[in-house]
Parts: sequence; structure tokens; C-alpha cells
Amino acid sequence: MATTNQIQQTLKFTFGIVPIVAGLDKFTNLLTNWVDYLNPGLKGMLPVDALVFMKIVGVIEIVAGIIVLVRPLIGGYIVMLWLICIALQLIVSGHYLDVAVRDLVMAVSAYTLVQLTPAPAGKTNFATR
Repeated sequence: MATTNQIQQTLKFTFGIVPIVAGLDKFTNLLTNWVDYLNPGLKGMLPVDALVFMKIVGVIEIVAGIIVLVRPLIGGYIVMLWLICIALQLIVSGHYLDVAVRDLVMAVSAYTLVQLTPAPAGKTNFATR
């Protein structure tokens, strides 16, 4: 049976690597056409072209993934909130509801990463209070 540390490490690498890959794909669109996932109402409100916006999203995802790898306690919260925001955007648009549900499940998993990550020495993990 896996130890708590092994589970924490698996979640850390998952939520570190997957956002980096997804972020990089915003520049290549090999996995999907990411602009299609934007709420059509949101596209009209953007101050930049939707493709440029998705590249900005890609940079944010890459940074979030790096933070998870370096500081999983903070990064887990960032990824959790990011996934919730994506899911809400998809729910409001009424499209890709299956993806929204998966993103919410992944957000719960990112929260689990936070719960399994020990606080640095001398600090309290406020998530476990």
C-alpha cells in the first residue's frame, strides 16, 4: 500500500506537470483548439484576441505548475482555485459540462495535495487547522 508521502508526491507531480503541459499546448493547440473552450460571451469582452488570451492563460498555467513543483502547499491552492474558475466558466457557458465536472474533481484532488503536504518546519499548515 502507498504511503502518505508517495500519494503526496504523485499528486505534486501530477498537478505540476499537467498544468505545464496544458500551458505549453496553448501555444501549439496539439491537444485541442483551446479557444473553443472560452465562453462566447467572454470572447467579446476580452481586451485582446481570444488566441492571445489563451496564450496568457498558458503562461499562467505554466507558472502555476512550477509553483506546485517548488511549493506544493501554495501551488495546490492556486491550481485548485484555477480549476474551479475554469469549471465555473464552462458551466456558465453551458458547454463542455463533462469537462467542468472533471475540473471540479481535479480541484478536489489539488486540495487533497494541500492536505497531504506538510507545512515547512516552524510553520503551521492553515489548511489542516
